[in-house]
Amino acid sequence: MDTIINRKNKKNKYLLLAVPAFLLLGYFVYAAVTKKRSLTVTKSEITIKTVEKDYFEDFIVFQAKVEPLNSMLLNVIEGGAVQEIFVENGDMVEKGQPLARLYNPNTELNYVTQETSIIEQINNLSKAKLDLRNQELSMAKDLIAIDHDFQDAKNQYDLHEKLYGEEILSKNEWEKTQENFRFQKERKNIIQQSIQKEKQANQIQIAQISQSQAIMYKSLEILRENKKHFLVTAPLAGRLTSFEPVLGKNYQSGDNIGKIDVMNGYKLVAEVDEFYLQRVTVNQKGKIDHKGEMIDVVVTKVIPEIINGRFIVELNFAADKLKLQQGLSFGVRLMLSEKEKTLVMPKGRFTEETSGKWIFVVNGNKAERREIKLGRENPVYHEVLGGLKEGDRVITSGYIDYTDVEILNLE
Repeated sequence: MDTIINRKNKKNKYLLLAVPAFLLLGYFVYAAVTKKRSLTVTKSEITIKTVEKDYFEDFIVFQAKVEPLNSMLLNVIEGGAVQEIFVENGDMVEKGQPLARLYNPNTELNYVTQETSIIEQINNLSKAKLDLRNQELSMAKDLIAIDHDFQDAKNQYDLHEKLYGEEILSKNEWEKTQENFRFQKERKNIIQQSIQKEKQANQIQIAQISQSQAIMYKSLEILRENKKHFLVTAPLAGRLTSFEPVLGKNYQSGDNIGKIDVMNGYKLVAEVDEFYLQRVTVNQKGKIDHKGEMIDVVVTKVIPEIINGRFIVELNFAADKLKLQQGLSFGVRLMLSEKEKTLVMPKGRFTEETSGKWIFVVNGNKAERREIKLGRENPVYHEVLGGLKEGDRVITSGYIDYTDVEILNLE
């Protein structure tokens, strides 16, 4: 009887060979993926600093220029071409002193035309007022004549009344006398009332005319005063700066041609990064180094308008009578908070790549990447809020070549 021999399945054979190979490949892939990337660097290429507890002082440092405490801009009031220049930039000037003269023939002609028109209107109003005065005078003359007629009628009435009582005057004559007296009396009353009303109306018109004339005279005064604006004068005493008009050059009304600095003190003016806008306030104190002496300053004004990423801060000197010169520049150290002891680490370029979220911590000949949390900062220190402890040594130099590295091997 034949014996049945089972044939081995080649597929099972291949499967048994593939499984170990696949597991071995998976191990190498896993090891490659999970292995921390490292890089070897020399210690001379990096900067290592120590985390420590120290007094943290929240402050900023910025440059500020010395400027006069008070200044006034010189603006052209009446536009025109520069005809004469009487002073030079940097001169000390007195209030009202002529600085330059401008001229504009069109504006000058316009002034003459307006002045003629105003004078003509004033004359017309004066004539109207004179006519009203003459009218009152004429009415006064009429009233005198009417009063004279009334007195004659009254005298005749008194006489005829006596004669009629003595039966010397006829009844017909007496009645005529009575009628004439009545007429003259009523006439006088009516004329008096009419004249009184005319006088009241005239007085109102005269008052209105006088008011109009006053306005005209004021306009004429302003017009003549404006003609003087071709002459640019100093509005106050001080030093003339930024004053560079050019003979023959035309300037429009409102153009700035210089500035007058009042020499009664100085202030500091600085442009500060907008990052500190919410942290800089009036009355904050700071210091500057003046000839080796630390001078106190205080913030007096914060102008919050942001221009090119910066805002303006003005500071005054706490000390009086400092001998300063306009244009000098000082480094201002402005205190943002009181001193307090906390965990700090020196600042470095590492934050340019890490944004302060991680850092390399040195342990022997290696440095390992670690997540951290930083708080406030000043030009010297970062405040450490988490991820580090006192005594840790960290690399604070730039990480531009280490962004994908987790371990640094130090040589």
